[in-house]
Amino acid sequence: MTCKPGKEKNRERESKDTDGRKERTKMLTIERGRPADTAGRQEKEIAVYDLLDRLCIPYERVDHEAAFTMEACREVDLALAPAVMCKNLLLCNAQKTDFYLLMIRGDKKLHTREISGQIHSSRLSFAPPEQMEALLDIAPGSLSVLGLMNDPSACVRLLIDADLLAAEQFGAHPCVNTSSLRLRMRDLLDVFLPAVRHTYRTVELQA
Repeated sequence: MTCKPGKEKNRERESKDTDGRKERTKMLTIERGRPADTAGRQEKEIAVYDLLDRLCIPYERVDHEAAFTMEACREVDLALAPAVMCKNLLLCNAQKTDFYLLMIRGDKKLHTREISGQIHSSRLSFAPPEQMEALLDIAPGSLSVLGLMNDPSACVRLLIDADLLAAEQFGAHPCVNTSSLRLRMRDLLDVFLPAVRHTYRTVELQA
């Protein structure tokens, strides 16, 4: 069974400027499911859609320019609302033998010492970019929990902050940072992770 792409729709949202006046902000285009035309898209992105469709996991998609700036991220956040946008961080121990993909809310800051004690791994640091590509086939700037589909040996352990687990929906890249998806947290936990043979551990981080 596959999920068919839905009809595009343009959205607008009212926001307030610094003087409190309302202004209209044109939103990015939201589509339901995979793109109808996949020409020019990377194979790793298409592979994500193939797996989600095969698992019958519903998702909504927004295409955008590479989200490197705060303004670009803000536009994506607004488009995918009410999904909670999250940070995805690849961490490793000092010996670079243990690797962790940490998912936290986008408005939280990471202090590695908060996690070290909870997972009993000291001296955590950010993993080198080449490890991200070697383990998950993802380039820096595109890190996503969906990349675990490229880790059949489960070399990367998933950590999810308790606050993020409480969210009904969350946003994630389909392994490239020129598109973003809105997914249900329950589908991630109950369908996607078992399908890619990964589990997760809950961690608690201060706001």
